[in-house]
Amino acid sequence: MKLFVYHTPELTPTDLLPDCAVVIDVLRATTTIATALDAGAEAVHAFSNIEELIRQSNSWSTEKRLRAGERGGEKVEGFDLDNSPLACTPEVVKGKRLFLTTTNGTRALQRVEKSPQVITAAQINRRAAVNYLLETQPKTVWMVGSGWQGDYSVEDTACAGAIAQSIFQQSAVPQLELFGNDEVIGAISLYQQWQENLLNVFRLCSHGQRLLGLDGDEDLKYCSQTDILDILPIQREPGVLVKY
Repeated sequence: MKLFVYHTPELTPTDLLPDCAVVIDVLRATTTIATALDAGAEAVHAFSNIEELIRQSNSWSTEKRLRAGERGGEKVEGFDLDNSPLACTPEVVKGKRLFLTTTNGTRALQRVEKSPQVITAAQINRRAAVNYLLETQPKTVWMVGSGWQGDYSVEDTACAGAIAQSIFQQSAVPQLELFGNDEVIGAISLYQQWQENLLNVFRLCSHGQRLLGLDGDEDLKYCSQTDILDILPIQREPGVLVKY
């Protein structure tokens, strides 16, 4: 297994795909996806385009669908939910398909959707992602951060570092063989610096500041927790994620 970290989907190579892509959008898309599936959602269907989401979700009965999404951190007008994982309770999502669009995470999913394996990860389900990678041993793994509108996001890189560090600790593969680019080393270093206080760095980072401006501190508290859900979202068909 060789690990690569890309801070945004725009930084991934354009002429190839990995054996397994790990999409990361800690604040908040991949945290919400894991939470919704853990709460009993039938699937999460991710879209980068709002109009396409509405078109495809129209074929589902209102009793079996939920439209969820944000732009700039705020709920899309007319949708059932925003992108808060805290809204994805069993009472709300169980048995339903979540049609989701976000500013950043859904773009990252679209970039790698043709990879042989696509999973999503966040701090809350880090261990499940690590266990899957150790179990399946894909030859190349891209951990793709979603960033913010093409720019770097510290929380996504920290999560990639958390995954890479755990794989290294549980693998007999030497660092020279496991680490595919310098970004892996940087991501591990970032995580090691902040692992005891992720909530603090989430509050400091630019995306965390945006959420705090929208009264999103409870979301930050939830998203900063590590390994609280034993669930792995995996792509069943392009853009559609189910419980592994």
